[in-house]
Amino acid sequence: MTTETENRVIYLDNNATTAVAPEVFEAMTPFLTRLYGNPSSIHNFGGQVAAHIENAREQLAALIGAAPTEVIFTSCGTESDNAAIRSALDFCPKRDKIVVSKVEHPAVLNLAKDLERRGYRISHIPVDTKGRLDMERAKEMIDDQTAVVSVMWANNETGNIYPVAELGELAHKNGALFHTDAVQAVGKIPIDLAQLPIDFLSLSGHKLHAPKGVGALYVKRGVRFRPFVVGGHQENGRRAGTENVASIVGLGKAAELAKAGIANENTHVKAMRDKLEQTILATIPSVRVNGDPEHRLPNTANISFEYIEGESILMLLDMFGICASSGSACTTGSLEPSHVLRAMGIPYTAAHGAIRFSFSRYNTMEEIDFVLEKLPPVINRLREISPYWNK
Repeated sequence: MTTETENRVIYLDNNATTAVAPEVFEAMTPFLTRLYGNPSSIHNFGGQVAAHIENAREQLAALIGAAPTEVIFTSCGTESDNAAIRSALDFCPKRDKIVVSKVEHPAVLNLAKDLERRGYRISHIPVDTKGRLDMERAKEMIDDQTAVVSVMWANNETGNIYPVAELGELAHKNGALFHTDAVQAVGKIPIDLAQLPIDFLSLSGHKLHAPKGVGALYVKRGVRFRPFVVGGHQENGRRAGTENVASIVGLGKAAELAKAGIANENTHVKAMRDKLEQTILATIPSVRVNGDPEHRLPNTANISFEYIEGESILMLLDMFGICASSGSACTTGSLEPSHVLRAMGIPYTAAHGAIRFSFSRYNTMEEIDFVLEKLPPVINRLREISPYWNK
């Protein structure tokens, strides 16, 4: 098989990271060249930079339906997750329970493990075979000993969208705070935090065509917050450290573009996903789509090709310049099947052959046609040498 990567790259791994939008790059450039002043400086050269940070804060707040004063800029979604959950625990010293789902991102699950070693009790809400939360178990788990409930808005592997409004109400009913990791949801589905019982929300710039290394944390007005990063007075004393100005400006511009493009996500992007899924199901045997068919992000398809290894599929697709994933980029390198698919009870023979295709507004139907041309021979080739397929 000859390589075609020199001719084209078809990037279908947008849940791992996205391309920086040209408009975002253009907005950032002045702050990497001529507008390099420190926004905390007293002189005008630095002070004018601070005004651009506040403009970015307004742009991001508009995307998620928040007030600008409720937005704190951070370095990434992981930092935002840590800041929210640890702050919630600090202000609930008499409560020792944390409720999360079994399918959270490692940024939350591994934090929960660390906190468990420090004496906190962790309850994991299970999911069914479609990855849907068991809300009856959630109601049993969330009680008057719960300090914080943290459940993602949308799953990074399956794209499943979770009932965060209902979970927030359950948490508040029991006197607990509610946090959602919305890294995958922001910019893909409409969000209006002014109408929702959400205390904290985490997001990350590189998931919505801003650069890596910048994120944000929403803290609802009136909710007490203790900084995770302590030092200077930046972010009104809520997140120390000299601001990553260029990236913050880029995140603001990306938020503005995302707000204008929500309809496109749910039409053009969704149409590409649906075409890929439907054609694969119709042309390749022993295939299954993992996730909730009714409540999913418009850009995410998680497909299991039974009796072969996902890593082998990815390697052969890569020879054609097709980029996809076997799950979360934060767990790449593990030989174990995805913790999300294991929680869903997906059979071993299917979990190991799961591929995540995730789309963006920069993908085209022509690219999907190319993938659908190259994928069936790849699957056939691997199944021909699979001891499981030939049993």
